[in-house]
Amino acid sequence: MKKLLLSMAALAFLFTACDADKNEIVQEQQIDMSDFYVYTDADSDEAAKSDNKKNASKSCASMTVLNRQLNKNKGLAKKMYNIELHTRKFIAGKGKPTKPGGGGGGGGDSDVDVAPIEDNMGVIDIPVYIHIVYPDASTKTISNEQVTTQMATLNADFRDKNTDQLPSGTTFANDATDAGFSFSLAGTFRYDDSKSSWGTNNSVKADYPPINPETHMNIWVCNIGGGILGYAQFPGGNEATDGIVLGGDYFGNTGGPYGAGRTATHEVGHYLNLRHIWGDGRCRQDDFVADTPSSNSSNGGCPTFPSVSCKTADMTMNYMDYTYDNCMYMFTDGQRNRMRPLFAQNGARAAMAGN
Repeated sequence: MKKLLLSMAALAFLFTACDADKNEIVQEQQIDMSDFYVYTDADSDEAAKSDNKKNASKSCASMTVLNRQLNKNKGLAKKMYNIELHTRKFIAGKGKPTKPGGGGGGGGDSDVDVAPIEDNMGVIDIPVYIHIVYPDASTKTISNEQVTTQMATLNADFRDKNTDQLPSGTTFANDATDAGFSFSLAGTFRYDDSKSSWGTNNSVKADYPPINPETHMNIWVCNIGGGILGYAQFPGGNEATDGIVLGGDYFGNTGGPYGAGRTATHEVGHYLNLRHIWGDGRCRQDDFVADTPSSNSSNGGCPTFPSVSCKTADMTMNYMDYTYDNCMYMFTDGQRNRMRPLFAQNGARAAMAGN
């Protein structure tokens, strides 16, 4: 009788394990990846901007850098696909929709409400190394106050909802979120280098390599040139080039339309796997976030509400658009849900959170 009971228990365990495997397979089959893309129209967009001086005032080069990296590294697209699959599986495991987008499929309603996932990770602290590279890299060029104000801006932007700043009539108040990230300065390094302009080919990172990029976010401050405010590397790229590059005029509180430190906020968004709010592909392409409405292109300046494209009001105040620093002041719950899986177990930036 005892042997029979043990045999039955073993058989039950086997069926349970098989069911668990089957459920995992079914769940993976249910993850819709049909809308995922890596290449964008960013190259042609930048070419058009350079031809049109009027629209050349603000530019983030992250997507053109990504296109270039995809061409050079044939394994990068697969890595990014796997990161996206992990992100969607993580969100789906929390009971949220598996297909996140609101873009080309016409689902980008201005009032889509996404609940923040409960991931039990609390506020995720990201340690930061800052590398200042200029012919004179002393505090005369980039002051300690700029470093302090930049860190303060990052900490505020990734924690504050700022719903009191939303324009009258907007339906976006239910979308603004506390993203749940903090940033701690781990060290500042100053390098005197006679080079006057570094461009976007990661040469500043080659000459001054990142420190512990698997556990720390690295930021380089230098003169990029070409009207570029900054660029970042998406998760999945080479560790030797992982991090963010910012122009010194846009680092910290420096005054002017892009002088409130929001270039860093925008580029950290890319570093944490956020796309531009318009998906870099007109109304047909998405940013993989359900509560950011579809948009035809970037917005500049300080638009009045509503600014309508793709038949919906654009979320011009989102940090992942191109508006003036003082006119952008929110991430959404959907963007929060997209960033945080990177730090969960098996996530692309899990080591930063000790996972």
